[in-house]
Amino acid sequence: MQGNNVSVRYGALEAGGTKFVCAVTDADAKILAETRLPTQDPASTLNATCQFFREAFSSWGAPAALGVASFGPVELNKNSPHYGHIGKTPKVGWSHTDIAGVLKREFGCPVGFDTDVNAAALAENRWGAGQDVDNLVYVTVGTGIGAGIIVNGAPIHGLMHPEIGHIYPRRHPADGDFKGVCPFHGDCLEGLASGPAIVARWGLELASLPPAHPQWDIEADYLGQLCAQLTATVSPQRIVLGGGVMSHPRLFAAIRERLKHWLGSYIDRAEVLTDTEHFVVPPALAHRSGVLGAVVLAQTAA
Repeated sequence: MQGNNVSVRYGALEAGGTKFVCAVTDADAKILAETRLPTQDPASTLNATCQFFREAFSSWGAPAALGVASFGPVELNKNSPHYGHIGKTPKVGWSHTDIAGVLKREFGCPVGFDTDVNAAALAENRWGAGQDVDNLVYVTVGTGIGAGIIVNGAPIHGLMHPEIGHIYPRRHPADGDFKGVCPFHGDCLEGLASGPAIVARWGLELASLPPAHPQWDIEADYLGQLCAQLTATVSPQRIVLGGGVMSHPRLFAAIRERLKHWLGSYIDRAEVLTDTEHFVVPPALAHRSGVLGAVVLAQTAA
């Protein structure tokens, strides 16, 4: 993480559904100050966020820019009056919340804004598991399921941004009666394979289920389907799987096998036939992907 001017300061905010990670860094993305705040109601959470940054900038110097990596959906069209806002989110009380505008008005500096998964993908592409490729997908599997897609080094923005968690997988034979937990779609991928879906289905988190429990196969199958669909539609050079559910290493081998199953040998590339351990990988930056992605957004906005 090399920079040219270590006196430059950036603010970075990873705004997640369960916690806000706030940091101040130098030009090399070295973290100088950091805190984690529980995601409560918008007013109190953003007040606490601004308070941290006010105190940190007072100690370390004024920011050249701030970067915000937010849970979504979010408005990324800079011509929209709702740019920098969270959209219609399942997170209770947060729909239509302005995050970027609050920080810009408070600190008077440029604010880079994108989804948390796009930001994590940017960080993994610059410093982590995707440094050697131009096109990758970063998927987070936790409270929700989302994906950031990087093509030629830049995140995809279009009608809005990818909402991979809300595609519909084929139902696993052992999962036919579960209705799903997504408040919008029921049994979309997020409704079936996110952390809350696992708890709703079995009453326990994945880590608490025994190795022979059917949920391990169900989870690997749904995520293998996701990887197969991403491979067939986006054609990434690498898929990075992060988030709390993916903190269990045994899932990776099973997902790679289901990826191959669902592709059915149609895509004739070694990456998905014999070298899947280098194609579907964990994040190299671990839990830092999101906040370091916010640094990339700040650097780009400055």
